[in-house]
Amino acid sequence: MKVIRSKEFTAERAWGALDIANMGGVTTRLHWTDQPYKWHVNDGEEVFAVLDGVVEMHYREQGLEKSAVLQTGDVFFAGIGCEHVAHPRGAARILVIEKEGSV
Repeated sequence: MKVIRSKEFTAERAWGALDIANMGGVTTRLHWTDQPYKWHVNDGEEVFAVLDGVVEMHYREQGLEKSAVLQTGDVFFAGIGCEHVAHPRGAARILVIEKEGSV
């Protein structure tokens, strides 16, 4: 049993993570960041939940770049092949659930 106080979590670098669980090859990690990630496509599906802060998620659909502003409590689902990049507005804490070893 573990209790994680997400609002208290920080990392030494942007996108630093706390591994919470690995359930049959699906990982759950808590990330802290104050910097954008990089454009990428995951090896599988990804659930991205903003626990604290605001994140602007950029993604591409049919070659067109789009974006959505995610507030605390919002969830972004990246299906297989979804190219995306997260840009936090200040510090943010994000719960990411994805295939083990994904980008």
